Amino acid sequence: MNAPAPGDRRPRRAVDGVPRVFLAPGMWDDRGEEGSRSMESSASRRILIVANRTAATPALIDAVRKRGAEAACRFTLLVPRTFWDADTEESAITLELAIPLLDEAAGSHVEGLIGDADPFTAVTGALEQGDYDEIIISTLPARVSHWLHLDLPARVQRLGLPVTVITARKADRNVTTAG
Repeated sequence: MNAPAPGDRRPRRAVDGVPRVFLAPGMWDDRGEEGSRSMESSASRRILIVANRTAATPALIDAVRKRGAEAACRFTLLVPRTFWDADTEESAITLELAIPLLDEAAGSHVEGLIGDADPFTAVTGALEQGDYDEIIISTLPARVSHWLHLDLPARVQRLGLPVTVITARKADRNVTTAG
């Protein structure tokens, strides 16, 4: 099989007939068996969830449960890797912990992707690879959210898809220092 030309991100079939997808630079595929999608998935709404530290928060799980109850949906969780996670180990752990919770909320399998360290680049890479109808961005509270400081929701909205921002709640407990 020939390697794709630079910038060519179209799916290819290997000699053995197994689909192969070349992802954008900085993206890794965690979709499992690519060729086993059902026919009904073409009628489902495709929703890209962008989250990292908030990938398993109650607010996001509730939003996925609500969307899944309203209509047939296929969810993909995109975890932009953190800049210190060069080998993507931390991002893979985030997927490993969040996917089962999101699977249960969605009522079906949630796909997982690890993206570029820059969250906007990760989103644009995912959009180049798949067709999505909506994007959910799950963030930390505004005072500590790097993504909100980067104005990620507004930048992603300019890409032309509906964007929903879900902000994790601040813990309602006092933090004391040992002393």
